[in-house]
Amino acid sequence: MNKQIPSISPETYAARRRVLMDKLGKQGVAIVKSAAVLIRNRDADFPFRQDSDFWYLTGFNEPEAVAVFIPEREEGEFILFCQPRDPAMERWTGRRAGVEGVVADYGADQAFVIGELDKRLPNLISGRSEIHYRLGTDEGLDQQVMSWINVLRRQVRNGIPAPTTLKMLDVILHDMRLFKAPEEVAMMRYAAQTSARAHTKAMQICRPQMNEFQIEAELVREFRVDGMVPAYNSIVGAGENGCILHYVENNCPLKAGDLLLIDAAGEHQGYASDITRTFPVSGKFSPEQRALYQVVLDAQKAAIAAVKPGNTWDDPHQAAVRALTSGLVALGLLQGSVEELMKDPPPPADGEKASEAPYRQFYMHKTGHWLGLDVHDVGEYKMNGEWRILETGMVLTVEPGLYISPADNVDPKWWNIGIRIEDDVLVTHDGCEILTSGVVKEIHDIEALMAG
Repeated sequence: MNKQIPSISPETYAARRRVLMDKLGKQGVAIVKSAAVLIRNRDADFPFRQDSDFWYLTGFNEPEAVAVFIPEREEGEFILFCQPRDPAMERWTGRRAGVEGVVADYGADQAFVIGELDKRLPNLISGRSEIHYRLGTDEGLDQQVMSWINVLRRQVRNGIPAPTTLKMLDVILHDMRLFKAPEEVAMMRYAAQTSARAHTKAMQICRPQMNEFQIEAELVREFRVDGMVPAYNSIVGAGENGCILHYVENNCPLKAGDLLLIDAAGEHQGYASDITRTFPVSGKFSPEQRALYQVVLDAQKAAIAAVKPGNTWDDPHQAAVRALTSGLVALGLLQGSVEELMKDPPPPADGEKASEAPYRQFYMHKTGHWLGLDVHDVGEYKMNGEWRILETGMVLTVEPGLYISPADNVDPKWWNIGIRIEDDVLVTHDGCEILTSGVVKEIHDIEALMAG
């Protein structure tokens, strides 16, 4: 039986555009540019990945395109500029929708070839006072927008008004993206299930004397079986490499007695998952590994319990920090009061070096981030200076960790133990759902899986 593969419907894209234009108002125009093709070296390109904002509003997966949204424009509110059909070029670089295709298949009210952008945009924005776009993130687009405004300014004596205000589109659009609709949750759940299966397979095949890149290859294979690509550069770090937070070389042998930290996941039609698991290369935790792993697992459970509507974004982090600090004290890796060890010292005086709370020696990152079309997804973490309140439909990661290297002044028996446990968590109306629950993380379950 073929599995049901979720996707975003054309009606959903249209509904998003309607919400955006309602928020823009009668005086607003939004301009969103596609991603560009990036050169890897000489004549070879990086795999194309569409800009997430552009994808969210259009579902159109071609480069060299610009979407323009003009509320209540009689001739059409959604205008898409794209590459023209070109049979000769399409034989080299793939099929294009063309202007007819974006109207027929992507819901555009009007479409023009991208080469007409500079000619047509001044007329399209004429009479509107506000232009919304990602100001300051694309120097070329910044220059184009100003050139279009200047065209209109030169016609002011003819009674043609020019826009007077530039606004960051992020304020509206990124808050929309933060809240996941049921279709989006289905996409992320599907990506999470595939990624969980990949992690399970990695635990099953792992043996001493394999190489990190062999494990990575198995992960990517599982992603591709379901039509996915890696959502980010996979981290497959054994032993001391697991203590490097963004280790991506993935080219060292797996040694008996080491832990293997894998931070890897796939994305489904742009929607990301994000999983980290840590397990023993030989299939059995040493006493020190077991003790520290349990501290991290307990911290993750405490953080996940704090993911619910009404709590703040920072509550899961504080729960994790408290559990990690308590565990480090119990194991003798930190000495003192848990409350004092969690506190950041006051800002330093001029010329003095800044110091941090003692627990940060072993845990130096936050406990999560928003997740969606970007792995580190858009959305504000604070509102009016206060941590944001968690609400139904938000998706975040929960990923506490501990990293102990020879540079730390502790007993050598703890050295080169890097542990992180990460899951994707959906805020529901009465708590949360762990989207990545399909891969084990309890010590006895990991050992049993690897033994089998």
